[in-house]
Amino acid sequence: MRTGSIKRKTEETDIDVSVNLDGTGTYQVETGIGFLDHMIEQFSRHSLIDITCKVKGDLHVDQHHTTEDSAIALGQAIAQALGDKKGITRYGHTYSPMDEALSRVALDISGRPVLVWKAAFTQPRLGEMDTELFEHWFQSISQAAGITLHIESLYGSNNHHIIEGIYKGFARAMRAAITIDPRKADAVPSTKGILGG
Repeated sequence: MRTGSIKRKTEETDIDVSVNLDGTGTYQVETGIGFLDHMIEQFSRHSLIDITCKVKGDLHVDQHHTTEDSAIALGQAIAQALGDKKGITRYGHTYSPMDEALSRVALDISGRPVLVWKAAFTQPRLGEMDTELFEHWFQSISQAAGITLHIESLYGSNNHHIIEGIYKGFARAMRAAITIDPRKADAVPSTKGILGG
């Protein structure tokens, strides 16, 4: 099975993350930020990636370091689990409805990290989490995992529905992209013969 494990300790955070790309969507998430836990759990459940993510961060300062570093470590673990990327479908996209909100996510596990973010929120916090940190979480995971990632909130009025739809859409797009294509299981899906690097 394709697995990755990252331990990352700095003066700001102490993180232990592991993933199994061929899992069933089981998770153990403890970041100290309840809403972030909920979103990473949604990502695990809908991508079918098993995730353990335990973070001790300097939340007495603010949530920035914990949010950023959780995404970096998770992205690094995913990149590790993907290895040389042989056989993956590579691309994934989805429209993700969440009640009145609709989001669109498209991605390419290209090794060329880019985030295009077109989403906005009408309140500064959801639960105890700063809404400005959602874009930063996706920026960090796209950089660490080497993903070209386009995220757009098409419409919606409820901030919780908007961001939960985005996380679920990201999960479904990742689930498609990491799936092994049995017709090309021994080949990297690029005419270059490599992805990234």
